Amino acid sequence: MKWVTRALVALLVLALIAAGGAFAAYQWFLGQINQPGPMAGAENQIVLIPRGAGTIRIGEQLAEQGLIEDTRLFRLASRYYELDASLKAGEYSIPSDASITEILRLMEEGDVILHPVQVIEGSTIAQAMRAIETSEVLTGDMPETPEEGSFLPDTYMVTRGTTRAEVVQLLIGAQDTLLEEIWANRQPDLPLASPEESVILASIVEKETGSVGDEDLVASVFINRLNRGMRLQSDPTIIYGISQGERLTRTVNGQEVQRGLYRSEIDRYTPYNTYQIDRLPPTPICNPSEAALRAVLQPAESDYLFFVADGEGHHVFARTNAEHNRNVARWRQIERSRRNAQ
Repeated sequence: MKWVTRALVALLVLALIAAGGAFAAYQWFLGQINQPGPMAGAENQIVLIPRGAGTIRIGEQLAEQGLIEDTRLFRLASRYYELDASLKAGEYSIPSDASITEILRLMEEGDVILHPVQVIEGSTIAQAMRAIETSEVLTGDMPETPEEGSFLPDTYMVTRGTTRAEVVQLLIGAQDTLLEEIWANRQPDLPLASPEESVILASIVEKETGSVGDEDLVASVFINRLNRGMRLQSDPTIIYGISQGERLTRTVNGQEVQRGLYRSEIDRYTPYNTYQIDRLPPTPICNPSEAALRAVLQPAESDYLFFVADGEGHHVFARTNAEHNRNVARWRQIERSRRNAQ
């Protein structure tokens, strides 16, 4: 039976050798995927992983940019960590000395670069759509233009490759969500029949104030006028009826310069001229800010019926026409002084 004993000893020795080799191989593998990348000391690399890319394509792209040396190790590491299906598309800033493990964790977490897409408060839907169309980080065709006032202005952070249609839906959804909240908590007995009417009035408040901080008082003036059956008499509504919110200009010495309203334009009827129509115009005149939307549904308590610029970026308010005329006269004097100082 000695040969049996010898055979068992031989098998045990071979098993130990195999185990030792496997352990050494395992240690080598861990060392390789956790060591610093081959570009240590260089600047971070921007890597754009397209949607639908698998570990083979991702590994090839990383190798092409010099961030890894062995695509097979990258694939093996993704399987070892069970991340084959968890790597997220997007634009990454990868440290030049990042190990394979660190790169995988970065892509698992989706720690992508975000880019701002800004819709300016008070911009029209056409102006906002132009900003979306010209964005260099967005992709895809332009969707149909939504109705005026559909967007909630803000700076939205998106990943490179986000489609223009997705951004449009994001902006519409943001306003829908906000409106649902604030309409449900509006002041009682407001002269606004629907959330849509609140957007129309908020757009007028937005263009009158430019988000300077007294939106609730300006809103109270318009609410008081609506309650009394008075016309809103807002200049920005006239402008929208003439140019759909684009600035009015005239030519001076061959140059296009911005101008104010002409008397003939104030007297001209359009569906948006609130000097000529009762109540609200048929649509918003811009995309109103959150501040303006909240202001029309929670206006300040006041008995003001008039307001005019105060020359310092805000407004001065009045209860009577006589008081308002004095305020207007002061504002005209400020305007003349500024022109003469130029």
